[in-house]
Amino acid sequence: MFDGIVNLPVFLLAALALCAAPGPDSAYILGRTLLQGRRAGVVSVLGIVTGAAMHVLAAGLGLSAFLAASAEAFGAVKLAGAAYLVWLGVKTFRERPAGAPGVALPRRTDRQLFVQGVLTDVLNPKVAVFFLAFLPHFIAPDAPHKVASFLLLGGMVLAMGLVWDLGLALAASQLTRALRRRPSFGRWSNRAMGVLLAVLGVGLATEEL
Repeated sequence: MFDGIVNLPVFLLAALALCAAPGPDSAYILGRTLLQGRRAGVVSVLGIVTGAAMHVLAAGLGLSAFLAASAEAFGAVKLAGAAYLVWLGVKTFRERPAGAPGVALPRRTDRQLFVQGVLTDVLNPKVAVFFLAFLPHFIAPDAPHKVASFLLLGGMVLAMGLVWDLGLALAASQLTRALRRRPSFGRWSNRAMGVLLAVLGVGLATEEL
């Protein structure tokens, strides 16, 4: 099963550290959970992991190599992702929260939350380049099935990320229960989530590879 994979313990430790490191995905999951609760956080996690799985598959098939080699393609995907996050941030910021007269907290469907999570990850080309740059270090040059080894390592990263992110969402949901007792929580959570998404979008647009 692990034929062709080298330094597996080192890989697992590195992958764990990478999953635990704060980043855009963690910020998005925390914000979505604090804004809409545990279910929204869990569905967002599933969307983000699905987006990451698409990157792993694309990298394994060589599509990410084209993205990394083409400055124009990389820039186009990066700007599309940045614009999406900024648009989502503005939309969230302007939503009227629970607690406003006659207004209920906007409830996105699971499908909407899942798609938003997928797009948040898919439209970040740095994720694709990360898998392309990181995983090959742990595949032997003479591995008989390099693509299979690549996908196996990618699957391990996804599994670890899924467990970590679900734990993050569940922990954040406990904090949400306490915060929802405050009358101003709905208003400020919407604004904070909106600003967070917009900042992530601007950061993605301006960050160098």
